[in-house]
Amino acid sequence: METQTTSTLPKVDAGHNPVLLFRNPMAVKPTLRQVFENEESPLLRYAYGLVGQRETAEDLVQEAFLKLHAHWDDVENPRAWLFRAIRNLALNHIRDHKRETPLDNGHEWHSDSPDPEQTLGRLEAVGTLQLLISQLDPDARQLIALKYHENLKYEQISQRTGLSVSNVGYKIHHTLKNLADSLRRLGIESAAG
Repeated sequence: METQTTSTLPKVDAGHNPVLLFRNPMAVKPTLRQVFENEESPLLRYAYGLVGQRETAEDLVQEAFLKLHAHWDDVENPRAWLFRAIRNLALNHIRDHKRETPLDNGHEWHSDSPDPEQTLGRLEAVGTLQLLISQLDPDARQLIALKYHENLKYEQISQRTGLSVSNVGYKIHHTLKNLADSLRRLGIESAAG
């Protein structure tokens, strides 16, 4: 007697969204081009959050992709591998360029600053937070920008957005809670990383 088995795994179109393929061990590995197209922008934001310099971030991402190309056959999860490579490259960059790596709007790292590992942990947390904020819906991003970039009070935000003051508070509170939960899930418990 033959029994038929049916797969309960969802079908994924390999050309449609290669990022989903990383989560399915039975799926075909995406091409390097697909990984580049899907991950370049998030990696640039992450690298910029770590080093604070656009040009350096671009160099780090380029170097990470070159290294990935060299190790392509050995890498099972290119996305995770790239993020780890960016972190390691950023740490090396900070160690090698202590006196010239700007932090927080032009403050420079001097030799009496904390060790590079602690600073990188803080920068990694900031970079990850920036990435998470960039993925929020536009309304939530606007509320965060008004509150934390323009330093407006809830009443001022209410006037700008047309939301009630209590609704502004509610939405900001829940957005911050969700961001904190996301950071915890990613293993970041504090600004120190």
